[in-house]
Amino acid sequence: MTYLVVPAANEDTCESELMHVYDWAAANNLTLNCTKSKELVFCARGVRGRPVQPPPPSSGIERVKSLRILGVMVNDRMTAADHVSHLLTACSRQLYALRVLRAHGTPRESLCDVARATVISRLTYCSPAWSGFCSAADRARLDAVLRRCRRLGYLDDSDAVSVDELFQSVDDKLFEKIILNSAHVLQPLIPDRPPSSYDLRPRTHDKLLLNKTSYLNDREFVIRMIYRDSY
Repeated sequence: MTYLVVPAANEDTCESELMHVYDWAAANNLTLNCTKSKELVFCARGVRGRPVQPPPPSSGIERVKSLRILGVMVNDRMTAADHVSHLLTACSRQLYALRVLRAHGTPRESLCDVARATVISRLTYCSPAWSGFCSAADRARLDAVLRRCRRLGYLDDSDAVSVDELFQSVDDKLFEKIILNSAHVLQPLIPDRPPSSYDLRPRTHDKLLLNKTSYLNDREFVIRMIYRDSY
């Protein structure tokens, strides 16, 4: 699977970029199937409410409003609403499977293990990438799933946490791995802070504070973690 990302400043080169992919596929005995290809355009909010005119669609490729990328539903509005709806549907199926297991005599301890391996794992899958784009309504819908699991006896009292605590736990574990592993793929995104002769307050990490330049920066994992752990 190949993803082609073209910035708005180079939108006039979309066709030529697609031809490069087509030529590369042909050179490697592959075929670019346009019927299976999808195009997703991220449109920024218009200035003072004026709508932004997206570029014309690429020839032979369907333009969609949302796309599943590595298991995460991404929409053209850069929100997590579509992914949360997909999660709720999947969790409902898993809760039904847990009910069937309980009807067949599965003990409560085993049901809790299955719930952690299915419901909790699905809620936290790639959460550092999309949890920052969740609205308050999205988080409330996810919290309702956890409350339902506890009410049905699929989670222990030790698992009685909110979805915010789940997301924060996953974020902390990933950030710790990045800090401790100099060869981590995300390490170049968080450069070390340059040495200073000033006696500054100690911080939980020695990374450079990056500039927050837009609304979306506050929702990026690296920006969230660097600024949260800097005070």
